[in-house]
Amino acid sequence: MKIAFLGASLTEGVYGGSYVRAVAAALPQHTIINRGIGGNTVNKLRERVESVLEDVPDACFVLSGSNDALAYAFPATRPYYKSQQDLPSGYIEPDDYGTIFRDLLTELSLNHVLVLVGLPPMEYNPASVAAMGLFNAKNREAAESLNLPIFDFGAYLNPPTLPERPPLSLQTVFQIGDRVKVGWDDYAAEQARGGYTYSFDGIHFTPTAAERAGQVLAAWIQKTV
Repeated sequence: MKIAFLGASLTEGVYGGSYVRAVAAALPQHTIINRGIGGNTVNKLRERVESVLEDVPDACFVLSGSNDALAYAFPATRPYYKSQQDLPSGYIEPDDYGTIFRDLLTELSLNHVLVLVGLPPMEYNPASVAAMGLFNAKNREAAESLNLPIFDFGAYLNPPTLPERPPLSLQTVFQIGDRVKVGWDDYAAEQARGGYTYSFDGIHFTPTAAERAGQVLAAWIQKTV
């Protein structure tokens, strides 16, 4: 079976660990295609459905909403999403997100692709977790309306409580790009400094967490497809 993975930086797996690579290692009998692009919001994922369909996948795992939640929770990041993700206001309201996401899932389904829906985790601060909850509710609503299976990363990874941390800024967004360009990978030290559980910045998987998450996801995929 050919399985595509459509998402943003968590799926791309360049900044931090790659859960898609872990899935591929756990499911060698399947062809795994990584269609993650860092920074993407749901409108960009929707635009890229056609390129995913060109791969003629049998199934597609869609992980969406992390960037949408961050833009919604932290207004200072919105200039990035406005200029780089073509969002006129720099963010998408949850109801509008839900409509776009459902359209994305519908197009995949109408092209005879088995769609698997992922719910992203989040552990930066309470505001980011609350926003992620809003967008994951829309993810779940769209998936359930189409009778699609759902895999909740947060159920396996999210810690029970979180400290207050400063709002994310535009500088944080640019730092990600700068670090990727130079191949920065001091994840363990960053995780320890920030006091995170599965991530090193409240958002992205450490390599160890990505390996664990990918193995759990692979087992779920094996039972689902």
